Amino acid sequence: MVKVITYGTYDLLHYGHIRLLERAKALGDYLIVGVTSDDFDKTRGKINCQQSLMERMEAVKSTGLADEIIVEEYEGQKIEDIRKYNIDIFTVGSDWKGHFDYLSEYCQVIYLPRTEGISSSELRNKNRKIQLGLIGDSYFLNKVEKESQYVNGIELTGVCTSDITKLSDNIHRLEYNSEKYEDILKVSDAVYIRSVPQLHYQQIRTALGKGKHVLCESPVCLTKKEYEELIHLANNNNLVLMEAIKTAYSTAFTRLLLLLKTGIIGDIVAVDATCTSLNSSSYIADLSWDGLFEWGPTALFAVFQILGINYKKQQTCVQLSDSDSFKTGFIVTTFVYEHAVATIRIGDRVKSEGTLIVSGTKGYLYVPAPWWNTDYFEIRYENPSHNKRYFYQLDGEGIRYELVSFAKTIETEKKIYSNIDSSVGIAISEYMDDVYNKRNVLYI
Repeated sequence: MVKVITYGTYDLLHYGHIRLLERAKALGDYLIVGVTSDDFDKTRGKINCQQSLMERMEAVKSTGLADEIIVEEYEGQKIEDIRKYNIDIFTVGSDWKGHFDYLSEYCQVIYLPRTEGISSSELRNKNRKIQLGLIGDSYFLNKVEKESQYVNGIELTGVCTSDITKLSDNIHRLEYNSEKYEDILKVSDAVYIRSVPQLHYQQIRTALGKGKHVLCESPVCLTKKEYEELIHLANNNNLVLMEAIKTAYSTAFTRLLLLLKTGIIGDIVAVDATCTSLNSSSYIADLSWDGLFEWGPTALFAVFQILGINYKKQQTCVQLSDSDSFKTGFIVTTFVYEHAVATIRIGDRVKSEGTLIVSGTKGYLYVPAPWWNTDYFEIRYENPSHNKRYFYQLDGEGIRYELVSFAKTIETEKKIYSNIDSSVGIAISEYMDDVYNKRNVLYI
Protein backbone atom coordinates (compact mmCIF):
# COMPACT_ATOMS: atom_id res chain seq x y z
CA MET A 1 0.00 0.00 0.00
CA VAL A 2 1.38 3.41 -1.01
CA LYS A 3 0.88 6.05 1.70
CA VAL A 4 0.70 9.73 0.78
CA ILE A 5 0.77 12.73 3.12
CA THR A 6 0.07 16.41 2.49
CA TYR A 7 -0.37 19.50 4.66
CA GLY A 8 -2.25 22.75 4.50
CA THR A 9 -4.34 25.35 6.32
CA TYR A 10 -7.46 24.75 4.20
CA ASP A 11 -9.05 27.99 5.27
CA LEU A 12 -12.25 28.72 3.32
CA LEU A 13 -11.95 25.39 1.51
CA HIS A 14 -12.34 25.99 -2.21
CA TYR A 15 -12.09 24.22 -5.57
CA GLY A 16 -8.31 24.69 -5.68
CA HIS A 17 -7.92 22.83 -2.37
CA ILE A 18 -10.16 20.01 -3.55
CA ARG A 19 -8.29 19.61 -6.86
CA LEU A 20 -4.99 19.44 -4.95
CA LEU A 21 -6.38 16.79 -2.59
CA GLU A 22 -7.72 14.81 -5.55
CA ARG A 23 -4.27 14.80 -7.19
CA ALA A 24 -2.65 13.82 -3.90
CA LYS A 25 -5.15 10.98 -3.46
CA ALA A 26 -4.38 9.69 -6.97
CA LEU A 27 -0.68 9.31 -6.09
CA GLY A 28 -1.28 6.34 -3.78
CA ASP A 29 -3.68 4.13 -1.88
CA TYR A 30 -4.00 5.95 1.46
CA LEU A 31 -4.04 9.75 1.96
CA ILE A 32 -3.20 11.47 5.25
CA VAL A 33 -3.99 15.18 5.42
CA GLY A 34 -2.28 17.37 8.01
CA VAL A 35 -4.27 20.49 8.94
CA THR A 36 -2.14 23.19 10.55
CA SER A 37 -3.16 24.39 14.00
CA ASP A 38 -3.95 28.04 14.70
CA ASP A 39 -0.79 28.52 16.76
CA PHE A 40 1.47 26.96 14.13
CA ASP A 41 -0.12 29.13 11.46
CA LYS A 42 0.76 32.18 13.54
CA THR A 43 4.44 31.19 13.60
CA ARG A 44 4.34 31.02 9.79
CA GLY A 45 2.74 34.45 9.49
CA LYS A 46 -0.77 33.16 8.70
CA ILE A 47 -2.69 35.08 11.32
CA ASN A 48 -5.85 35.84 9.40
CA CYS A 49 -7.61 32.49 9.08
CA GLN A 50 -11.37 32.93 8.89
CA GLN A 51 -12.16 29.49 10.29
CA SER A 52 -11.20 27.62 13.44
CA LEU A 53 -9.09 24.46 13.37
CA MET A 54 -12.17 22.28 13.91
CA GLU A 55 -14.07 24.00 11.09
CA ARG A 56 -11.14 23.50 8.71
CA MET A 57 -10.75 19.83 9.67
CA GLU A 58 -14.47 19.25 9.15
CA ALA A 59 -14.25 20.88 5.73
CA VAL A 60 -11.44 18.52 4.68
CA LYS A 61 -13.33 15.54 6.08
CA SER A 62 -16.45 16.51 4.11
CA THR A 63 -14.55 16.09 0.81
CA GLY A 64 -14.28 12.35 1.45
CA LEU A 65 -10.75 12.39 0.03
CA ALA A 66 -8.77 12.03 3.27
CA ASP A 67 -8.37 8.55 4.74
CA GLU A 68 -6.95 10.12 7.89
CA ILE A 69 -6.71 13.69 9.19
CA ILE A 70 -4.06 14.83 11.66
CA VAL A 71 -3.10 18.20 13.19
CA GLU A 72 0.22 19.87 12.40
CA GLU A 73 1.33 21.71 15.53
CA TYR A 74 5.06 22.45 15.36
CA GLU A 75 8.10 22.97 13.16
CA GLY A 76 9.80 19.69 12.27
CA GLN A 77 6.65 17.58 12.68
CA LYS A 78 6.67 16.54 9.02
CA ILE A 79 9.74 14.35 9.48
CA GLU A 80 8.25 12.69 12.57
CA ASP A 81 4.95 12.10 10.76
CA ILE A 82 6.69 10.56 7.74
CA ARG A 83 8.47 8.11 10.02
CA LYS A 84 5.48 7.46 12.27
CA TYR A 85 3.05 6.68 9.44
CA ASN A 86 5.56 4.99 7.11
CA ILE A 87 4.91 7.52 4.38
CA ASP A 88 5.98 6.80 0.79
CA ILE A 89 5.11 10.15 -0.82
CA PHE A 90 5.04 13.68 0.56
CA THR A 91 3.19 16.12 -1.67
CA VAL A 92 2.30 19.80 -1.57
CA GLY A 93 1.45 22.63 -3.98
CA SER A 94 4.00 23.82 -6.52
CA ASP A 95 4.16 27.26 -4.90
CA TRP A 96 6.33 25.50 -2.29
CA LYS A 97 8.65 24.06 -4.96
CA GLY A 98 12.10 23.33 -3.54
CA HIS A 99 11.13 24.24 0.02
CA PHE A 100 10.63 20.63 1.13
CA ASP A 101 13.41 18.96 -0.86
CA TYR A 102 15.05 18.02 2.44
CA LEU A 103 12.27 15.48 3.00
CA SER A 104 13.49 13.43 0.01
CA GLU A 105 15.87 11.74 2.45
CA TYR A 106 12.80 10.11 4.06
CA CYS A 107 10.34 9.65 1.17
CA GLN A 108 9.53 10.76 -2.36
CA VAL A 109 8.66 14.46 -2.66
CA ILE A 110 6.20 15.61 -5.32
CA TYR A 111 5.12 19.20 -5.99
CA LEU A 112 1.66 19.43 -7.53
CA PRO A 113 0.52 22.32 -9.74
CA ARG A 114 -2.01 24.58 -8.09
CA THR A 115 -5.30 25.63 -9.64
CA GLU A 116 -4.77 29.02 -11.24
CA GLY A 117 -6.84 32.04 -10.26
CA ILE A 118 -8.01 30.99 -6.81
CA SER A 119 -6.52 31.03 -3.33
CA SER A 120 -7.65 31.46 0.26
CA SER A 121 -5.77 34.76 0.48
CA GLU A 122 -7.66 36.09 -2.54
CA LEU A 123 -10.96 34.95 -1.06
CA ARG A 124 -10.16 36.61 2.26
CA ASN A 125 -9.24 39.84 0.50
CA LYS A 126 -12.45 39.71 -1.51
CA ASN A 127 -14.62 39.03 1.51
CA ARG A 128 -12.92 41.52 3.80
CA LYS A 129 -11.94 44.92 2.47
CA ILE A 130 -11.91 47.11 5.54
CA GLN A 131 -10.72 50.67 5.01
CA LEU A 132 -9.03 51.71 8.25
CA GLY A 133 -8.16 55.28 9.23
CA LEU A 134 -5.57 56.15 11.88
CA ILE A 135 -6.32 58.83 14.46
CA GLY A 136 -3.83 60.53 16.78
CA ASP A 137 -0.34 61.97 17.14
CA SER A 138 1.38 59.02 18.81
CA TYR A 139 4.50 57.32 17.50
CA PHE A 140 2.62 54.09 18.23
CA LEU A 141 0.67 54.63 14.99
CA ASN A 142 3.89 53.78 13.14
CA LYS A 143 3.68 50.28 14.63
CA VAL A 144 0.03 49.95 13.69
CA GLU A 145 0.84 50.96 10.10
CA LYS A 146 3.61 48.38 9.91
CA GLU A 147 1.59 45.56 11.46
CA SER A 148 -1.45 46.22 9.26
CA GLN A 149 0.62 45.01 6.30
CA TYR A 150 0.47 41.46 7.71
CA VAL A 151 -3.32 41.38 7.77
CA ASN A 152 -5.09 40.50 4.54
CA GLY A 153 -8.05 42.73 3.70
CA ILE A 154 -7.21 45.70 5.92
CA GLU A 155 -6.20 48.78 3.97
CA LEU A 156 -5.13 52.04 5.56
CA THR A 157 -6.92 55.05 4.16
CA GLY A 158 -5.08 57.84 5.90
CA VAL A 159 -4.24 59.51 9.17
CA CYS A 160 -5.79 62.36 11.13
CA THR A 161 -2.99 64.04 13.05
CA SER A 162 -1.97 67.49 14.19
CA ASP A 163 1.69 66.86 13.34
CA ILE A 164 2.46 64.48 10.46
CA THR A 165 6.22 64.93 11.03
CA LYS A 166 5.99 62.72 14.12
CA LEU A 167 4.94 59.76 12.02
CA SER A 168 6.84 57.51 9.61
CA ASP A 169 7.40 58.08 5.89
CA ASN A 170 5.05 55.17 5.15
CA ILE A 171 2.21 57.03 6.85
CA HIS A 172 3.13 60.20 4.92
CA ARG A 173 2.44 58.30 1.70
CA LEU A 174 -1.12 57.42 2.66
CA GLU A 175 -3.63 59.10 0.38
CA TYR A 176 -5.38 61.15 3.06
CA ASN A 177 -3.38 63.12 5.62
CA SER A 178 -5.43 65.71 7.43
CA GLU A 179 -6.02 67.49 10.69
CA LYS A 180 -9.75 67.21 10.02
CA TYR A 181 -11.29 64.13 11.62
CA GLU A 182 -14.27 64.29 9.26
CA ASP A 183 -12.00 63.91 6.21
CA ILE A 184 -10.72 60.52 7.39
CA LEU A 185 -14.18 59.30 8.43
CA LYS A 186 -15.50 59.95 4.91
CA VAL A 187 -13.06 57.48 3.34
CA SER A 188 -12.94 54.86 6.11
CA ASP A 189 -15.06 51.92 7.27
CA ALA A 190 -13.36 51.94 10.65
CA VAL A 191 -10.84 53.92 12.68
CA TYR A 192 -8.00 53.05 15.02
CA ILE A 193 -7.77 55.74 17.72
CA ARG A 194 -4.53 56.45 19.58
CA SER A 195 -5.19 60.04 20.64
CA VAL A 196 -4.96 61.05 24.30
CA PRO A 197 -7.77 59.56 26.44
CA GLN A 198 -9.33 62.95 27.13
CA LEU A 199 -10.31 63.04 23.45
CA HIS A 200 -11.56 59.46 23.12
CA TYR A 201 -15.18 59.91 24.12
CA GLN A 202 -16.00 62.59 21.57
CA GLN A 203 -13.95 60.99 18.79
CA ILE A 204 -15.60 57.60 19.31
CA ARG A 205 -19.06 59.14 19.56
CA THR A 206 -18.50 61.00 16.29
CA ALA A 207 -17.23 57.88 14.50
CA LEU A 208 -20.12 55.73 15.69
CA GLY A 209 -22.54 58.47 14.69
CA LYS A 210 -21.13 58.30 11.16
CA GLY A 211 -21.57 54.51 11.04
CA LYS A 212 -17.88 53.66 11.53
CA HIS A 213 -16.44 50.79 13.57
CA VAL A 214 -13.89 51.76 16.24
CA LEU A 215 -10.77 50.16 17.66
CA CYS A 216 -9.57 52.44 20.46
CA GLU A 217 -6.48 52.26 22.60
CA SER A 218 -7.32 51.68 26.25
CA PRO A 219 -8.58 53.46 28.28
CA VAL A 220 -11.54 53.92 25.97
CA CYS A 221 -13.15 56.41 28.37
CA LEU A 222 -12.36 58.13 31.63
CA THR A 223 -15.74 57.44 33.23
CA LYS A 224 -18.06 54.45 33.45
CA LYS A 225 -21.02 56.53 32.27
CA GLU A 226 -19.28 57.57 29.04
CA TYR A 227 -18.20 54.00 28.27
CA GLU A 228 -21.68 52.59 28.80
CA GLU A 229 -23.16 55.29 26.59
CA LEU A 230 -20.76 54.43 23.75
CA ILE A 231 -21.42 50.68 24.06
CA HIS A 232 -25.15 51.38 23.86
CA LEU A 233 -24.63 53.57 20.79
CA ALA A 234 -22.47 50.95 19.06
CA ASN A 235 -24.90 48.11 19.76
CA ASN A 236 -27.92 50.11 18.60
CA ASN A 237 -26.18 50.85 15.29
CA ASN A 238 -24.76 47.31 14.84
CA LEU A 239 -21.21 48.64 15.03
CA VAL A 240 -18.08 47.29 16.66
CA LEU A 241 -16.44 49.23 19.50
CA MET A 242 -13.35 47.32 20.57
CA GLU A 243 -10.72 48.12 23.19
CA ALA A 244 -7.07 47.86 22.16
CA ILE A 245 -4.64 46.30 24.64
CA LYS A 246 -2.10 44.36 22.59
CA THR A 247 -1.13 42.06 25.47
CA ALA A 248 -4.63 40.57 25.40
CA TYR A 249 -3.92 39.08 21.98
CA SER A 250 -0.55 37.45 22.64
CA THR A 251 -0.70 33.66 22.64
CA ALA A 252 1.39 33.45 25.81
CA PHE A 253 -1.01 35.58 27.82
CA THR A 254 -4.13 33.76 26.66
CA ARG A 255 -2.49 30.41 27.43
CA LEU A 256 -1.44 31.42 30.94
CA LEU A 257 -5.01 32.51 31.70
CA LEU A 258 -6.29 29.09 30.62
CA LEU A 259 -3.66 27.32 32.72
CA LEU A 260 -4.56 29.34 35.80
CA LYS A 261 -8.20 28.33 35.41
CA THR A 262 -7.20 24.67 35.60
CA GLY A 263 -5.88 25.21 39.15
CA ILE A 264 -2.28 24.46 38.14
CA ILE A 265 -0.99 26.69 40.99
CA GLY A 266 -3.91 26.01 43.32
CA ASP A 267 -6.12 28.79 44.63
CA ILE A 268 -4.87 32.22 43.57
CA VAL A 269 -4.09 34.46 46.54
CA ALA A 270 -2.15 37.34 44.96
CA VAL A 271 -1.40 39.04 41.64
CA ASP A 272 1.47 41.51 41.25
CA ALA A 273 1.88 43.39 37.96
CA THR A 274 4.54 46.02 37.29
CA CYS A 275 4.72 48.22 34.17
CA THR A 276 7.16 51.13 33.94
CA SER A 277 9.11 53.08 31.34
CA LEU A 278 11.78 55.77 31.27
CA ASN A 279 10.24 57.30 28.16
CA SER A 280 8.86 60.79 28.66
CA SER A 281 5.19 61.53 28.21
CA SER A 282 4.03 62.87 24.87
CA TYR A 283 1.97 66.05 24.69
CA ILE A 284 -0.92 67.02 22.49
CA ALA A 285 -2.73 70.28 23.09
CA ASP A 286 -1.39 70.32 26.66
CA LEU A 287 -3.03 66.96 27.38
CA SER A 288 -0.59 64.24 28.38
CA TRP A 289 -0.62 60.51 27.82
CA ASP A 290 1.40 59.78 30.92
CA GLY A 291 2.14 56.64 32.91
CA LEU A 292 -1.43 56.33 34.19
CA PHE A 293 -2.81 55.97 30.68
CA GLU A 294 0.18 54.28 29.10
CA TRP A 295 0.54 51.45 31.59
CA GLY A 296 -2.59 51.48 33.75
CA PRO A 297 -4.87 49.57 31.34
CA THR A 298 -2.30 46.81 30.73
CA ALA A 299 -1.67 46.17 34.44
CA LEU A 300 -5.36 46.44 35.27
CA PHE A 301 -6.28 44.06 32.44
CA ALA A 302 -4.04 41.35 33.92
CA VAL A 303 -5.55 41.75 37.39
CA PHE A 304 -9.15 41.85 36.20
CA GLN A 305 -8.72 38.87 33.86
CA ILE A 306 -7.19 36.74 36.62
CA LEU A 307 -9.21 37.82 39.67
CA GLY A 308 -12.26 39.45 38.12
CA ILE A 309 -13.66 42.95 38.54
CA ASN A 310 -15.57 42.46 41.79
CA TYR A 311 -12.94 43.62 44.27
CA LYS A 312 -14.01 44.74 47.74
CA LYS A 313 -11.64 47.65 48.27
CA GLN A 314 -9.13 49.74 46.35
CA GLN A 315 -6.37 52.01 47.64
CA THR A 316 -4.07 54.04 45.38
CA CYS A 317 -0.92 55.99 46.12
CA VAL A 318 0.09 58.49 43.40
CA GLN A 319 3.40 60.29 43.17
CA LEU A 320 2.92 63.40 41.04
CA SER A 321 5.79 64.59 38.88
CA ASP A 322 3.88 67.79 38.11
CA SER A 323 1.04 68.58 40.50
CA ASP A 324 -0.15 71.64 38.55
CA SER A 325 -0.94 69.65 35.40
CA PHE A 326 -1.71 66.44 37.29
CA LYS A 327 1.03 64.44 35.61
CA THR A 328 1.68 61.20 37.42
CA GLY A 329 5.11 59.75 38.06
CA PHE A 330 4.67 56.46 39.94
CA ILE A 331 1.41 54.81 41.01
CA VAL A 332 0.81 51.87 43.33
CA THR A 333 -2.69 50.46 43.71
CA THR A 334 -3.85 47.61 45.91
CA PHE A 335 -7.09 45.75 45.23
CA VAL A 336 -8.59 43.64 47.99
CA TYR A 337 -10.76 40.70 46.93
CA GLU A 338 -12.65 38.26 49.12
CA HIS A 339 -9.87 35.65 49.04
CA ALA A 340 -7.02 37.43 47.25
CA VAL A 341 -5.11 40.67 46.88
CA ALA A 342 -3.63 42.36 43.81
CA THR A 343 -1.05 45.11 43.40
CA ILE A 344 -0.21 47.10 40.30
CA ARG A 345 2.84 49.36 40.01
CA ILE A 346 2.90 51.66 37.02
CA GLY A 347 5.13 54.60 36.19
CA ASP A 348 6.40 57.03 33.60
CA ARG A 349 10.04 58.22 33.81
CA VAL A 350 10.72 55.59 36.46
CA LYS A 351 12.08 52.08 36.07
CA SER A 352 11.35 48.87 37.96
CA GLU A 353 11.40 45.16 37.14
CA GLY A 354 8.46 44.63 34.80
CA THR A 355 7.30 41.21 35.94
CA LEU A 356 3.93 39.56 36.44
CA ILE A 357 3.67 37.16 39.38
CA VAL A 358 0.58 35.18 40.31
CA SER A 359 0.83 33.45 43.69
CA GLY A 360 -1.14 30.32 44.51
CA THR A 361 -1.54 27.71 47.23
CA LYS A 362 0.41 25.10 45.22
CA GLY A 363 2.92 27.25 43.34
CA TYR A 364 3.22 30.46 41.40
CA LEU A 365 3.25 31.74 37.84
CA TYR A 366 6.17 33.92 36.81
CA VAL A 367 6.39 36.05 33.66
CA PRO A 368 9.75 37.83 33.19
CA ALA A 369 10.12 41.44 32.09
CA PRO A 370 8.65 42.76 29.95
CA TRP A 371 5.68 40.57 30.81
CA TRP A 372 3.29 42.56 28.59
CA ASN A 373 5.37 41.66 25.53
CA THR A 374 6.51 38.12 26.20
CA ASP A 375 6.57 34.74 24.53
CA TYR A 376 7.58 32.82 27.66
CA PHE A 377 6.42 32.13 31.22
CA GLU A 378 7.05 29.62 34.00
CA ILE A 379 5.02 27.67 36.54
CA ARG A 380 7.19 27.28 39.64
CA TYR A 381 6.76 25.01 42.66
CA GLU A 382 8.40 24.37 46.02
CA ASN A 383 10.30 21.52 44.37
CA PRO A 384 12.14 23.08 41.40
CA SER A 385 12.21 19.74 39.57
CA HIS A 386 8.45 20.11 39.04
CA ASN A 387 8.77 23.53 37.37
CA LYS A 388 7.38 23.92 33.86
CA ARG A 389 8.29 26.38 31.13
CA TYR A 390 6.06 27.52 28.28
CA PHE A 391 7.18 29.18 25.03
CA TYR A 392 4.92 30.77 22.41
CA GLN A 393 5.70 32.72 19.27
CA LEU A 394 4.90 36.44 19.44
CA ASP A 395 5.10 38.61 16.34
CA GLY A 396 4.43 42.31 16.21
CA GLU A 397 3.86 42.62 19.98
CA GLY A 398 0.32 41.28 19.46
CA ILE A 399 -0.80 44.27 17.36
CA ARG A 400 -1.34 42.26 14.18
CA TYR A 401 -3.43 39.68 16.07
CA GLU A 402 -5.46 42.53 17.54
CA LEU A 403 -6.15 43.88 14.04
CA VAL A 404 -7.20 40.42 12.84
CA SER A 405 -9.58 40.10 15.78
CA PHE A 406 -11.07 43.52 15.01
CA ALA A 407 -11.60 42.59 11.36
CA LYS A 408 -13.17 39.22 12.23
CA THR A 409 -15.53 40.87 14.69
CA ILE A 410 -16.67 43.31 12.03
CA GLU A 411 -17.19 40.59 9.42
CA THR A 412 -18.99 38.08 11.60
CA GLU A 413 -20.77 40.52 13.91
CA LYS A 414 -19.71 38.26 16.77
CA LYS A 415 -17.99 39.62 19.86
CA ILE A 416 -16.25 36.27 20.50
CA TYR A 417 -13.16 37.49 18.64
CA SER A 418 -12.51 40.28 21.13
CA ASN A 419 -10.26 39.20 24.01
CA ILE A 420 -11.40 42.10 26.19
CA ASP A 421 -14.91 41.98 27.58
CA SER A 422 -16.70 45.31 27.86
CA SER A 423 -17.11 44.75 31.62
CA VAL A 424 -13.31 44.82 31.96
CA GLY A 425 -13.13 47.99 29.88
CA ILE A 426 -15.74 49.61 32.10
CA ALA A 427 -13.77 48.60 35.21
CA ILE A 428 -10.64 50.19 33.72
CA SER A 429 -12.59 53.40 33.04
CA GLU A 430 -13.93 53.40 36.62
CA TYR A 431 -10.38 53.18 37.92
CA MET A 432 -9.34 56.16 35.81
CA ASP A 433 -12.35 58.07 37.13
CA ASP A 434 -11.43 57.23 40.73
CA VAL A 435 -7.85 58.45 40.35
CA TYR A 436 -8.81 61.74 38.72
CA ASN A 437 -11.57 62.41 41.23
CA LYS A 438 -9.30 61.51 44.15
CA ARG A 439 -11.41 58.65 45.50
CA ASN A 440 -9.35 56.32 47.73
CA VAL A 441 -6.19 58.06 46.50
CA LEU A 442 -3.21 59.33 48.45
CA TYR A 443 -1.04 61.91 46.64
CA ILE A 444 2.60 62.44 47.49
